[in-house]
Amino acid sequence: MSKPAIVGGIIIAALTGGAIAAFAVAWWPTIEAIEPPAPKSFDPALVKRGRDLAAIGNCSDCHTTPGGQAFAGGLPVPTPFGAVYSSNITPDPETGIGRWSEAAFQRAMRRGVDRGGHHLYPTFPYDHFTNVTDEDDRALYAFLMTRSPVRAPDHPNDLSFPFNHRFVVAGWKLLFLKGGTYKADSTQSVEWNRGAYLVDGLAHCGACHTPRNALGAEKASAAFSGADVDNWHAYAINAQSHSPTPWTAEALFHYLRYGWDADHGVARGPMAEVTANLSSVPESDVRAIAFYMASVFGAPSRGEAKPPSVQPVAADTPGASIYQAACATCHESNRPLPYSGINLRLSTALSAPDPRNAANVILSGIRPVSGEQSPIMPGFANSMTDEQIAALLTYLRGRFSKEPAWAGVEQVVRDARRSETVSLQTSSGDK
Repeated sequence: MSKPAIVGGIIIAALTGGAIAAFAVAWWPTIEAIEPPAPKSFDPALVKRGRDLAAIGNCSDCHTTPGGQAFAGGLPVPTPFGAVYSSNITPDPETGIGRWSEAAFQRAMRRGVDRGGHHLYPTFPYDHFTNVTDEDDRALYAFLMTRSPVRAPDHPNDLSFPFNHRFVVAGWKLLFLKGGTYKADSTQSVEWNRGAYLVDGLAHCGACHTPRNALGAEKASAAFSGADVDNWHAYAINAQSHSPTPWTAEALFHYLRYGWDADHGVARGPMAEVTANLSSVPESDVRAIAFYMASVFGAPSRGEAKPPSVQPVAADTPGASIYQAACATCHESNRPLPYSGINLRLSTALSAPDPRNAANVILSGIRPVSGEQSPIMPGFANSMTDEQIAALLTYLRGRFSKEPAWAGVEQVVRDARRSETVSLQTSSGDK
């Protein structure tokens, strides 16, 4: 056979194979509907385990609208391509997953395909959930199928062309979705592997803390390097962290378990929802997550000291005067957290690349958690103008951070005030 014929055959075979692969990814059969199983048919211990896993996965916060019924969906998830609305994952037989078999549920988790064979948008982070074991999928299924069914039809997505056609998702999966559950690293400890399994799987930490490429996929080469989420900046949680004080496993555990740490401050924005859920799961799982993430941050530099205490304020600028009147009473009280304001020299928000998170907190405040000893801070959206908040932020950056001055502070404040951020929950209360 001639060389051109051989090359031509290879090309034809490659194109045929590619077409078959594309068709295999694009087309999925319907999985037969079942009669909704009785809640009592599930082992209570399995349901309890599923409840803990759902909390680690933060499922309720993505699948519940503010003031809405749990897991009924309808929450808009903004993307560069438009808004995708979360689905109803209650066991309602008509609008939820009540007629889904366990196999259908597992396919959605692993392959991002619903019972009817339709591709799910990767705002549902199945690129992480593919790591979840069969046993944990079974527990999650048991938990969700024992929730109260809610009739709530799916909200139509608001996506631009061609992203409003689900076959586009098939191409995305060919490029970015990798199959297979988590593989333990034999060179690491049991606790490290448990943490890695949770972080890369159900907890899907990279979904918020990893920047994405033009097609919306996480940049593997920049894992945990920080990204923008819902008008907040999810900080870098690796060696690029802007935290003035290095994170340790114990500090991470306290922050994730209780929503604050004395050397790092208070969880706010979407992270407050995460810590609220982690407050109720087995402590061993939170410690495993903290242990693993501490290894991602890397060991603190030997001999690195904490930032110095806040010094007396010289009220010689508008921002300084505002700080003295509105902030100093709490932030210079020297009372331990969570009952006082953090030493602002420890604030990651003031050392971050931009002032968005700090602006959001000043506007919205931090609400107390009902029935718990929790941080609290009033919001100043109604008592300060944009110019006053910008002046305060500029002063705080210069006074309490070693980083260069921010640019465009007033515009950031205006954008934050116009967004829904000022009305969103910035602590775990009233959920």
